[in-house]
Amino acid sequence: MMSEKEMVFGIQSVTEALKSGKNIEKIFLNKDIANGQQFQEIITLAHKSNVLFQKVPIQKIDYYTRKNHQGVLALLSSVTYLDTSNVIQSLFENGKNPLILVLDRITDVRNFGAIARTAECAGVDAIILPLRGGSQVTSDAMKTSSGALHYMQICREFNLTATVEYLKNCGLQIVACTEKTKNSIFTADFSVPTALVLGSEEDGISQEILNLADFKGAIPLLGNIESLNVSVSAGIALFEAVRQRGE
Repeated sequence: MMSEKEMVFGIQSVTEALKSGKNIEKIFLNKDIANGQQFQEIITLAHKSNVLFQKVPIQKIDYYTRKNHQGVLALLSSVTYLDTSNVIQSLFENGKNPLILVLDRITDVRNFGAIARTAECAGVDAIILPLRGGSQVTSDAMKTSSGALHYMQICREFNLTATVEYLKNCGLQIVACTEKTKNSIFTADFSVPTALVLGSEEDGISQEILNLADFKGAIPLLGNIESLNVSVSAGIALFEAVRQRGE
């Protein structure tokens, strides 16, 4: 159960949290009254701030708190989300050779935390997440990352496909770590500015993003099991980048 420090509830409190620019992970609205006039300002501010909101049964909100939540509750984020374009511009201005990690619909919070820990150790410059359909940056993710999320630049974007296209237009090569190829991930050239994409635990990288990839690489598997855990795949691919960039 989350502590009260990790949430804000009540119409006025959530409204003020949005107005003040608090880092909000997600907002829950009681679906039975979510279309009422009292929630319109919250919905408008959420749209403007690119904050995800969901209309849910009242029981979902009651699970977090039994106090007078008035049908609205906001989960606070443990990190400050950054704008991808600002991050990329800053990296190039500072003479960096960007290594960006894009996570396409990875939903398991522990997988995400483990990937973030590996990414920080591998010197990844930023992790990009989708606004919808991806893992939340919760206290569980923070614990699994062993605090690495405190040091990582995290971006969260409404349209992940458009963001990958933006990265490509900025001069980053798009490397997709996917089983849907005969190429080995070890033959990718990680010495140039790169965005490495990893996909959902269920169905991998979306076809729209695969279509944008400059290189598709698979991790060679010699056993009987057909796939690796995505956090393990992230470690293998990222430290291949570390190996190449260190030479």
